[in-house]
Amino acid sequence: MARYTGPKTRICRIFGEPILGNGKYLSKNSNPPGQHGPTKKRKAPGEYALQLKEKQKAKYTYGVLEKQFRRTFDEAARRKGATGENLMKLLEARLDNAVYRLGMAASRPGARQLVSHKHVTVNGEVVNIPSFQLKPGDVIGVREKDRANASITGTFRGKNAKFTWMDWSESEMQGTFVAYPERESIPENIKEQLIVELYSK
Repeated sequence: MARYTGPKTRICRIFGEPILGNGKYLSKNSNPPGQHGPTKKRKAPGEYALQLKEKQKAKYTYGVLEKQFRRTFDEAARRKGATGENLMKLLEARLDNAVYRLGMAASRPGARQLVSHKHVTVNGEVVNIPSFQLKPGDVIGVREKDRANASITGTFRGKNAKFTWMDWSESEMQGTFVAYPERESIPENIKEQLIVELYSK
């Protein structure tokens, strides 16, 4: 599957926040990209523009392209409960995101690479699909023969304590997807209701 490989700071400047993790460069130049910089007078964005921008922010944050994002949204709409909250829960349940949340990689692209290169297992079986949807109780670990590989395990930083829907065992080098997170527990600054309104048009 294709993925964005362009300049990350440019994307951060579009949204005005470090959604790809490189905030130190954003602090030097927070103006939206373009040749006119801060001198050009910009019109206030309309309703559609705000909704589209929020969808793009979610896609860049989780590293998902349009077709897969739309499928995830359709699945969220089929489930019981608020569609926007279901969408965020499904995005958080992606395998590459779970690897990132567990501290097995410093970034989502790094987590995606670990999964794609077959270093990650789910319930003891190697899974190399970054978009694999986890279910509560699934155990995510490092492939047995990779546990002694310092280039892989040396970058592990451990799970952030605020991600209560994940459980990590340092000694066993594996974590558990305990449950789908509640929306207030997800730290991403995404207004999912705008995405719902966009797809409802």
